Amino acid sequence: MLMRGQSKGAVFVLLGPFLPRMEQSIEQTTEILLHLSPDEAANLKEGINFLRNKKTGKDYILYKNKSRLRACKNMCKHQGGLFIKDIEDFDGRSVRCTKHNWKLDVSSMKYINPPGSFCQDELVVEMDEGNGLLLLELNPPNPWDSEPRSPEDLAYGEVQVTYLTHACMDLKLGDKRMVFDPWLTGPAFARGWWLLHEPPSDWLERLCRADLIYISHMHSDHLSYPTLKKLAGRRPDIPIYVGNTERPVFWNLNQSGVQLTNIKVVPFGIWQQVDKNLRFMILMDGVHPEMDTCIIVEYKGHKILNTVDCTRPNGGRLPGKVALMMSDFAGGASGFPMTFSGGKFTEEWKAQFIKTERRKLLNYKARLVKDLQPRIYCPFAGYFVESHPSDKYIKETNIKNDPNELNNLIKKNSDVVTWTPRPGATLDLGRMLKDPTDSKGIIEPPEGTKIYKDSWDFGPYLKILNASIEDEIFRHSSWIKEYYTWAGFKDYNLVVRMIETDEDFSPFPGGYDYLVDFLDLSFPKERPSREHPYEEIRSRVDVIRHVVKNGLLWDDLYIGFQTRLQRDPDIYHHLFWNHFQIKLPLTPPNWKTFLVHCE
Repeated sequence: MLMRGQSKGAVFVLLGPFLPRMEQSIEQTTEILLHLSPDEAANLKEGINFLRNKKTGKDYILYKNKSRLRACKNMCKHQGGLFIKDIEDFDGRSVRCTKHNWKLDVSSMKYINPPGSFCQDELVVEMDEGNGLLLLELNPPNPWDSEPRSPEDLAYGEVQVTYLTHACMDLKLGDKRMVFDPWLTGPAFARGWWLLHEPPSDWLERLCRADLIYISHMHSDHLSYPTLKKLAGRRPDIPIYVGNTERPVFWNLNQSGVQLTNIKVVPFGIWQQVDKNLRFMILMDGVHPEMDTCIIVEYKGHKILNTVDCTRPNGGRLPGKVALMMSDFAGGASGFPMTFSGGKFTEEWKAQFIKTERRKLLNYKARLVKDLQPRIYCPFAGYFVESHPSDKYIKETNIKNDPNELNNLIKKNSDVVTWTPRPGATLDLGRMLKDPTDSKGIIEPPEGTKIYKDSWDFGPYLKILNASIEDEIFRHSSWIKEYYTWAGFKDYNLVVRMIETDEDFSPFPGGYDYLVDFLDLSFPKERPSREHPYEEIRSRVDVIRHVVKNGLLWDDLYIGFQTRLQRDPDIYHHLFWNHFQIKLPLTPPNWKTFLVHCE
């Protein structure tokens, strides 16, 4: 028995592997994760069985329904939490994650909270010759193992990694220079995020010297159009590499007005050769493969792993014992729970939730580092601050993890060397690999260098947002039907009340306050009489109108803390939010035609 479960002025090039010859053959492997004796197999109960391999300490779930068996790892797809029995499930088919209360129906291997979201990876269940059971995992070959290279000695200064700010690193790799995710000026997520660190004064010159840039995904703290606009003014043809995600990273390039002409879209899991010593490979995220990526850079056999913001980078399969690993660590990159109110969302509950979640994230990152055993680990991609005065509440409540706390936790459980970066600090990889105690291994910025920003130029960016408030579009109430018809989300039982507000989330004088019934995409005056989930979304008028006018994704609202939300019942509607945050049309609404019809 075997059971298994583009844009004007820009050039987009879809690239394959640089190397013309075929990669060496690497075969799929099968791993026995758990072996049940005939008696243990015979004693399996109908429904859910929680199992553990006593030798490895790993946990599994096996679901039995008469003669049918399905199995999976006892590990939530979200952030690796442990499943337990769901006491609210009377049918004996679902389990609940102890981290974020995600729920999995193990009879179908589909997640039911969030509804309509993900499927669990299944294991193969096989009967052995003695009527025992084997839980097997089929492991495809690791793409980074193709054409393996042995590490060569590195000269001092040959490989240097300089931290600029947030997720931006400047890598010197022999005679090539590569930059990750340059966000170095302006805000991210409309007006909600601002840089915590003061970038080195020569950041633009550094970008201009780069031979290539990697941008991991479309979020504006990684794809920063204000930064790229300054770069394009000097080097519009600089090669920028992105993964071939379902939603193109540069989907909004034409709207941005930034003139970049050399964007290269590369397939996942294929080495891209830069020169004889340098190559890189982009991998997708296991939870958000439609938009998120990570990267492996290899120079003379030494690997640098940057998992960026990926929730489950490459589905959890990553190279071990790399020379340098960097990842996010801070938390707080979401409107949940700070922007929620009503029901359980008291200030006390939110404070306790944030404290608990940050601790879980620290433990998760520490465990990941312990499992992968890189020589050096660097926490980054979490250095932002809600600095605009109107977001004082978010700044005070959205507590983030301390990188030093994570590094101390890592050092308690492993021999991994850790690096808490400061703007302009440079790590010499050759020195650090040879002797981590070398005083020249990490060169800190000169004494007196400004580390933290204490002022931000809000004006130009707020002016752009405020310009949308008086746009002619919003003189006609029919914009509401036009916009949501364009958005294309319907046939889903959810009613949303949208309220335009001022800075303090009080109704904006003369602003719109309307209902959208997404079951039939109607706009009723009152909530329908049928049973339906309900959400109330208050949005600052400048940001919501800017988003609507330009056909932007709702990350600017939600991740940018520009909304306040209530929901009944307290359920995360994955299909709704995923659509408005990721799946909106690639071109904005045709407001020009709309206005003609309004005349």
